[in-house]
Amino acid sequence: MFVKELGHTGVSIPEVGIGTFAYEGGPELLRQGLEAGALFIDTAESYGTESVVGDAVRGIRDRVFIATKISPQHFHEADVRQSLDASLRRLGVDCVDLVQLHYPNPSIPIQETMGALGALVDAGKVRFCGVSNFSIDQMREAQKALGSQPLVSNQVRYNIIDRSIESGLLQYCQEQGITIIAYSPFAKSLTRILDCDPGGTIAEIAQATGKSPAQVVINWCLCKDGVVAIPKAGSREHILENCGASDWRLSAAQIELLDTKIRFRHRNRFDRLARKLIPHSLQRVAVDALRYLPQSVRRRVL
Repeated sequence: MFVKELGHTGVSIPEVGIGTFAYEGGPELLRQGLEAGALFIDTAESYGTESVVGDAVRGIRDRVFIATKISPQHFHEADVRQSLDASLRRLGVDCVDLVQLHYPNPSIPIQETMGALGALVDAGKVRFCGVSNFSIDQMREAQKALGSQPLVSNQVRYNIIDRSIESGLLQYCQEQGITIIAYSPFAKSLTRILDCDPGGTIAEIAQATGKSPAQVVINWCLCKDGVVAIPKAGSREHILENCGASDWRLSAAQIELLDTKIRFRHRNRFDRLARKLIPHSLQRVAVDALRYLPQSVRRRVL
């Protein structure tokens, strides 16, 4: 497994980790992914998976990089402390490697929230601070509020058909040494990505490289400087396949071909607001409904 430096911390993390949003398996499957080299696992207090992550890392905690998130409604100073302490209890650890603010919350001063995170670093309960779903301006405010401690990461949606962060955020993070943690590298599903590949380019490159289409899609993300990915998996086969997306690279010509042939979009503010406001349960219903539409129609709805 290739590794990349987290920000400018001097700490390296696997470039393929394990995402646990909507994860319904037990610790055994996560443990298999860890043993395969994906020694970076991402969770959140809102996911309900911190306890299973804690079970999965028991006995190998010193080898695993654990990231969790604090929900926006808990951004007041006292709530930050209480939320982090609860996460530590569920994880069964004394310190978490990376704590991220899950979404921006403009109703609570960022100075208060980042001050609380900085105090947790000073107390030895957190190693590094990051954010998730933050814009460039929001990252600037967060870093200013954090003071001398670095903002090391921004966890955002990024995949071969949703390249919204390429409109400026990706370059900003690369210039500032802020690691992009790419969630949803398969979009809603690999099928959705293949819908946007009418010419079968991904399959052609998979055959040429001896890799699977899923591995090609993840590796496309990993070819970007400062980007790591946290795909989800619901089976041993899938989690091992995800790990196999590392230790190799697409050629420059193959990347150019994918960039040219795959239909993609940049989401606007309305798209992002809709995704934030629509409950996840309704989003899943919509995704399930899309499966019954013709491919030509699905391709238009990324």
